[in-house]
Amino acid sequence: MIALGGSIGTGLFVASGSAIHTAGPGGAIIGYAVMGIMVYFLMTSLGEMATFMPVSGSFATYCTKFIDPALGFSMGWIYWFNWALTVAVDSTTAGIVMNFWFPNIPSWLFSLAVLVYIIIVNALAVSSFGEVEYWLAIIKVITVILFLIVGFAVILGIMGGKTIGFHNLTYKQAPFVGGFPAILSVFLVAGFSFQGTELVGITAGESATPAKSIPRAIHSTFWRILLFYVLSIFVIACILPYTSPNLLGSSVKDITISPFTLVFRRAGLAFAASVMNAVILTAVISAANSGMYASTRMIYAMAHEGQAWRIFGVTNQRGIPIYGLLASTLVASLTFLTGIFGPGIYEFLIDSSGLAGFLTWMGMAAAHLRFRRALKIQGYNANDLRYHAAFYPVGPILALLLCAVVIIGQNPTAILHGNWQEVILTYLSVPLLFILWLYYKLRYRTHLVSLAKVDLKQGHFKSNEVTK
Repeated sequence: MIALGGSIGTGLFVASGSAIHTAGPGGAIIGYAVMGIMVYFLMTSLGEMATFMPVSGSFATYCTKFIDPALGFSMGWIYWFNWALTVAVDSTTAGIVMNFWFPNIPSWLFSLAVLVYIIIVNALAVSSFGEVEYWLAIIKVITVILFLIVGFAVILGIMGGKTIGFHNLTYKQAPFVGGFPAILSVFLVAGFSFQGTELVGITAGESATPAKSIPRAIHSTFWRILLFYVLSIFVIACILPYTSPNLLGSSVKDITISPFTLVFRRAGLAFAASVMNAVILTAVISAANSGMYASTRMIYAMAHEGQAWRIFGVTNQRGIPIYGLLASTLVASLTFLTGIFGPGIYEFLIDSSGLAGFLTWMGMAAAHLRFRRALKIQGYNANDLRYHAAFYPVGPILALLLCAVVIIGQNPTAILHGNWQEVILTYLSVPLLFILWLYYKLRYRTHLVSLAKVDLKQGHFKSNEVTK
């Protein structure tokens, strides 16, 4: 439920409308479906490693053990910084959402309230985080189910007047608009929407039965995400033509033109805007909650790998890495700069954390490929693994290629026109990753880990006696 809830947020409730406007209904569905399949491959790769070696901060540890400690160091810090910034972005967004009801109250006051709430939840116990995430996810899932029921009722003419049918799917240039470049732009939106699914791996170290819970979570989450996203886009595209200017203008700052709000209104539900505003508020609080948990566990794992100060590996009596939580809170406090320097800081925070998720996904895929090669070279049988990734090695290779395409295609226009300020903001995570890697490489003289020396003895196979 945590992975499912973490991937259902503003990417579905808001950004799906602009994806339909840009690429048409067919292009939007293909874009989300392809990225959904890629994420499934990544999830199974991570699941195979997480059931073999369940640790907090999983994939950074896997990069360290299976590829190069310098890569694990840079991946871990990038991921930590990305999620800590995400807490700042989502806390700020929560303030913007609250201004829908209370426009005369400064948004930073609401942002402060959300940040304090997130800190308290993560400081209490792991169970409190899981409980809050579970109920926030339930709200979002119920909203999507109700939306699909109402949407199909509108399409069939049961609600909202006359039957709409499916003619909007082929209206004018639909179903495909803008060709491959438009679908590539949907890849970007869909990729950002699906980020957070890797939290299944992050929580593996604190799961009571990772060998059972992680595979179950991976498979159920994949099908639910794919069905929710594809069906929701299908419903929106049937009811609203891709030429609708409201789809292009979809923004969390104006929830009245969220595609979900528009469909509910079409069904005659006058209170749609307030309901969706409340749902989106739960979505951003859920994302902030997940971000605080992920960043805290990542810096905790790095401290135990010797890649962060030891103090971040200290836990309190409830098992919470309290100093890691404080470090993440410090970065998350950047949210209050928006109240001082204006909305430009909000855009900067979003851009700064933009590509980090795709970079870490590439790290997961690369670590999985190296892990499997190490098994083979050391004479272990992959059949003895507790869980097997789907379509290996096609899955991780496809994930590597698609992530590279998305990263390169993030903002090529800025590069072609020499807008270097925009280039720096867009691609900031890439040079930062390289600088961190180079620093660790030069300081500790690390090398690519020999496949024959990869430590596989700490892993969990189906039995204690492994055929060699």
